[in-house]
Amino acid sequence: MKYESQKIAYNYFVVATLLFGLQVIFGLITGAKYVWDFDPLLNILPFNTARAIHINLLVVWLLFGFMGGTYYIVPEEAKTEIYSPKLAQLQLWLFAAIGVTAIIGYIAGWSWGMPFLEQPTVLKIGIVVVALIFLFNVFMTMIKTKEWTVIQGVLLGGLVMLALLFLFGIFFMKNLTTQYYYWWWVIHLWVEGAWELITGSIMAFILLKLTGVDRELVEKWLYIEVGLVLFTGMAGTGHHYYWIGTPKYWLWVGAVFSALEPLPILFMVIDTLRDVKERKVEIENKLVLYWAVGGVVMHFFGAGVWGFAHTLPQINQWTHGTQITASHGHFAFFGAYVMLNLTMIYFALPQIKGVKVFNQGLGFKAFWTMNFFMIIMVLGLAVAGVIQTYFQRVLGMDYLTTQGFMRLWFAVFWVSAWGFAAGALMYIIDFFTMGRIQKSPAG
Repeated sequence: MKYESQKIAYNYFVVATLLFGLQVIFGLITGAKYVWDFDPLLNILPFNTARAIHINLLVVWLLFGFMGGTYYIVPEEAKTEIYSPKLAQLQLWLFAAIGVTAIIGYIAGWSWGMPFLEQPTVLKIGIVVVALIFLFNVFMTMIKTKEWTVIQGVLLGGLVMLALLFLFGIFFMKNLTTQYYYWWWVIHLWVEGAWELITGSIMAFILLKLTGVDRELVEKWLYIEVGLVLFTGMAGTGHHYYWIGTPKYWLWVGAVFSALEPLPILFMVIDTLRDVKERKVEIENKLVLYWAVGGVVMHFFGAGVWGFAHTLPQINQWTHGTQITASHGHFAFFGAYVMLNLTMIYFALPQIKGVKVFNQGLGFKAFWTMNFFMIIMVLGLAVAGVIQTYFQRVLGMDYLTTQGFMRLWFAVFWVSAWGFAAGALMYIIDFFTMGRIQKSPAG
C-alpha cells in the first residue's frame, strides 16, 4: 500500500464479510419456508420479516463493501491520505449501529412498510447522516489532488447520485401510485444508475492496478458508462411502471434500454484482456482476475440477458412479480455487485495485510462453488416462475394451489442455496485466515 489510511478499508471489509454471511443464513431460512409445511419460526420470524432482513442485509453489506473500496481507491487516485480517518471510523460504527437496530426492529415489527425501504424514518435520517459524513470525507480528500482522474470523477458522481436518490425513499406519500413512482427512483436507479457508476470506477481501478493497462483504455469505457447510465439507466426505469398507472409507452422504453447498461464494463474487461495478451503480461494474482472476469460475465447475463428476456412488454405483463423476477434478481445482484465487492476485497486484502504471496486455492474453490450453485439457484427459480406464470396468471389458479406445483423447484433452489452457502463459508474463512500461513500461490 502507498498510503497508511488505506487500511481504513479493512474494517469495512470485515463488517461487509460478516453481514454477507448473515445474509446467506437468512436466505436459507427464507427459502426453507417455501419447501417445508412446518415452520417453527413462524411466530418469531415470518416470511415477510425474514425476506426483508435477507434483502436489507444484501444492500447494507454491499454498501459497506463500496465504502471500503472507496476508502482504498481514493488515496491512490488523489495521491494523498484520507482527509479524516476518525470520521471514517465514526461513519462505520454509526452505519453498523443503524443496521443492527433495523434488523432488531424488523423482528419486533418496527417497519416503515415499503418493500426494500422498510427502515423507519428515524433510521433513514441516520443513513442520510452517514452518507453526508462519507461524501464530505471523500470530497475533502479528492480536492487535495493536483490532477483529477476520470476514475475519481465517476466514483464521486456515483456516490453523490446514490445519496441524492435515497432522499426520495424517505417521505411517505398518500397516493400509492406517486409513492411507487418515486420508490422506483431509489430501487431501480440505485442499482441501474448510481451503483453502475460505482461499479465501473472500481473495476477500472482494479484492472489498472492488476494488469498495468493504459489508463486511457479503461477511462474511455467509463465515459460510455456515464452516458448509458444518464440515458438508458433512467429510461430503463420504465419497465417497472406497467403496474402503477403510468402511460404504456414507459414499458417499451424500459424494456429496450435497461439491458444495455452492463455493456461498457464487459467491453472494458475484454479490451483490457486483449491489451494484456498483446503485452504478454503475467498476472500474479490470478484469483482477482477470475473474480473480475467472472463478475462481468455474470453481470452481463444476469442483469442484461436475463433481465431483457422477461422485461419485454409482452412477457413482463405476465411475469412481473413472479419467481422469474426473483431469478433475475439473484442472478443480476450476484454478478454485478456481490462479485465486484469480492473482487475488490481479494485485490486489496493481501496488500492491507502485507501478504505478498498467499495460497489462492481456497479463494478459487469459493469462486467456482458460489458461481456453480448460483446458476443452479437461478435456474430453479426460473422454472418455478414459469410454472407460476402459466398456472396462476394464464390458467387462473389460486396462489396456494400454484405453490404446490412449484415445490420441487423450490427444493432445487434451496438445496443449491446450501451449496452456495458452502462457497460463501470458504470465502469467509479465506478472508480471516489470509496471511496467517503464507504458502506459494495455487489455483
